Parts: sequence; structure tokens; C-alpha cells
Amino acid sequence: MSVLLSVLVGVLAAYVLIYYCLFKGARYKGNATLNGKTAIVTGSNTGIGKTTALDLARRGARVILACRNQERAEAAVYDIRKESGNSEVLYMHLDLASLQSVRDFAETFLKTEPRLDLLINNAGLIASGRTEDGFGMAFGVNHLGHFLLTLLLLDRLKQSENSRVVNVSALLHRLGSLDFNLLNTQKDLVTGQSYWHAIKAYCHSKLCNVLFTRELANRLEGTSVTCYCLHPGVISTEIGRYMGPLQKLLCLPMSKLFFLDPEAGAQTTLYCALQEGLEPLSGRYFSSCALQEVGALGRDDALARKLWDVSERLCGLS
Repeated sequence: MSVLLSVLVGVLAAYVLIYYCLFKGARYKGNATLNGKTAIVTGSNTGIGKTTALDLARRGARVILACRNQERAEAAVYDIRKESGNSEVLYMHLDLASLQSVRDFAETFLKTEPRLDLLINNAGLIASGRTEDGFGMAFGVNHLGHFLLTLLLLDRLKQSENSRVVNVSALLHRLGSLDFNLLNTQKDLVTGQSYWHAIKAYCHSKLCNVLFTRELANRLEGTSVTCYCLHPGVISTEIGRYMGPLQKLLCLPMSKLFFLDPEAGAQTTLYCALQEGLEPLSGRYFSSCALQEVGALGRDDALARKLWDVSERLCGLS
């Protein structure tokens, strides 16, 4: 019995050590206030997006929840207003799987909101299928929708002092690659619709986030706008809500044991949005509230420029 107890204690100690050393992320400890400032957070009716929006609201920001599902978004608005004591939290419809919806959102925002200080491109998914415009779902939602949204709102961002764009990427960008021939012919970065193809497409889309941030920083040089991308950690959220039952069952034990909760997962987003003195690091990549190096493809300026040009064409901007 004592041997078994010793083994159990050893396993528990190992788990705690692994969790806190490898999985438990750092925390943003700044005391920034955001009174009079406006933030947009995409995908903010659940997970780290909702947690991010709540933190910004607590700091006094006017927060726009840019979400697809109206019922869930309005419930999130209620929750955030109640928990933050801030009534300046509202919902605007945005479906990143529709470029027309992105344009409609931007038009509504620009007509009704006089300023924009923070654009947090948080929404993301792992899913097969196609967007309304025929693009692969991960590429269309995780990259192209956010690309168009950012460009449509850039002038408003430039009107605010020290505004920021924060793109939520992932460590899996290191497994991503870009095949522009496939993108031109299939409007996607993968050739199939299986779950494993969806995982590959997600990795490719996260590389797009890194490259977009890099090129955006180059084009914003000399303006008041800076941009950053980040790995939030391995988070227990609804990002895999489109997984099949078997995949969800296989992921459940790992997510319960090792994945961060949304509050921990939002910390690097908050760091990139609020930390003072980050301006010289515009275009860079962060994890656990610290500067990190990206994979080799994520440092390829020529690839970043080509992705920008292709994305402009696919969005009908060129």
C-alpha cells in the first residue's frame, strides 16, 4: 500500500511540475486603464476572446464584441457588463466566413464609432468546409477575414494615438506552409476535407497570421499604429467545436489535465495589447508574455509580401 501511495504521490508531483513549468503561462500584471478608448475583439462570446473583452471592460474601455452568433454574443455582453460594471460593452454582428459580412461590419463601425484604439483579431477555428466565398474554412476565417477587417479599419486606427492590432496566432504556425498554386486553384491551403486536413489547414492559417503581422508592421512604419502576434498557450476552449465525436473524446483527457483555462490563455493577448514600451517590437511574436522567435517561414519577408498581395486580390482590394 505504501508503495502504491508513493507512486501516486510521485505521479501527482510530476504532473504539477510539468503543468506549471511547461503549460501554465505567465500573467500580464500591468495596471493600464482604458477610459475613453475603444476596442474590438473578434470571437469574443466565449473562451479567451470573452476573457480578453472582460479584462478590457474592467479597465474602462468601450468594447465591441464582434461575433457571428447573436444569441451567444448578447449573453456574453450581459455577463461582461455585469462582471465589469461597465455598460459600454456591445455586440456587432461579424461573420468572418463572409467577406461581405466583414465589409458590413466595418461600414457599421465606421459610421457609429468615432475612434478605435485596439483591434484584437482573436477568432479562430479548426474546421473543414468552405466559407461563403468558397475559401477553405480555416484560411478564410483565421486569416482572410481578419486581413480584410484590419485593412478596412486601418484609417480609423491611425487617427488614435498609439493604437494596436493584435493577431492571435499559435505555436503550430511552425508546422505551417503556403502553397500559392493550390490557393489560386482550390482557394485553400489543403487538398482534402478530413479532420487531419483541417489540422493542417489550421497550422497553415496560423503561419498566415504571423506573416500578415510581419508585413503589416513594415507597412505601418512611421504611423501611430503597431501590431503584434502571439501564441496564447494550449487552451481549453471551443476552437475545436467542429471536431467529430471521436476526436473530441480523444482530446478531452489531455485538455482537462494540461490545457490552460481561458483566463490564463488571455494573458499574452492582454500583454500585447496593453504593455508599455512594445512599440519597437512591432511585427514580432510573443508567448507567455515574452518575446519569442518564430519559425523560419515566419521570418520570410518575401513570403509575407506575397501573401499580402495574394490576400488583397482574393479580397477584391487590388
